[in-house]
Amino acid sequence: MDREGSVVILQVGGAVPTTELELIASSSFATKIVLAVLATFSAISWFLIFAKVWQFRRVRRAGESFFGAVEGATRLEEAQQAVTTMPASPYTRLFREGMSFFTEVRPGGLRRRPQGGETLTPSQLEALRMVLESQVDAEHDQLGRYMPWLATFGSVSPLLGLLGTVLGVMDAFIGISTSGAGNIAAVAPGVAEALVTTVGGLAVAIPSVIAYNIFTARQNFVAVELEGFARELIVTLAREGHV
Repeated sequence: MDREGSVVILQVGGAVPTTELELIASSSFATKIVLAVLATFSAISWFLIFAKVWQFRRVRRAGESFFGAVEGATRLEEAQQAVTTMPASPYTRLFREGMSFFTEVRPGGLRRRPQGGETLTPSQLEALRMVLESQVDAEHDQLGRYMPWLATFGSVSPLLGLLGTVLGVMDAFIGISTSGAGNIAAVAPGVAEALVTTVGGLAVAIPSVIAYNIFTARQNFVAVELEGFARELIVTLAREGHV
């Protein structure tokens, strides 16, 4: 065996890797640390992805049930009774928060026709709008819970993979300079090992970024639905003579 062939074998820990798994198994300690961190990021990101998919599906089903019940009611009192038996969701919480405020300032207001002076004053109506807007913001924030982690993984993972690549390339060239071998057979294993972390970083970042963008769009869609229902609630109160 010539000197350059010996260098190749030493670089990969005694055997030339022929698969990706062998390349990872024979990689340096720094590369394995970076890959371990990326594997942890990947596990967390996929857990969050499945959790958010499940959450948004529940919200979508709850929204369909809620709007079906509300649209089938002829008056707000009937809608309030229908929503009472429904499980908690962003839609039911918004409706209950609005009705709770209304009944506090006008006890029994939905059960009887308003007389003179029993409608909401301009200040009370503005307070009702503020209550509804605050609840919409709270539901928006709740839907976006843990989503910043996906954005963090999507932005940090490629940089971490690049760090591992730079470290691997440095080790490869240090090994080449100390051994004196400079042909492609001596360089290739070290460079291939260095590129493994880049692949790992992209494998974590791509699904995280895609999921974050999809979930952000769904989060904003639900928020727009809630804002529209809040306006419709005030319009219905006015139509029934409570405003």
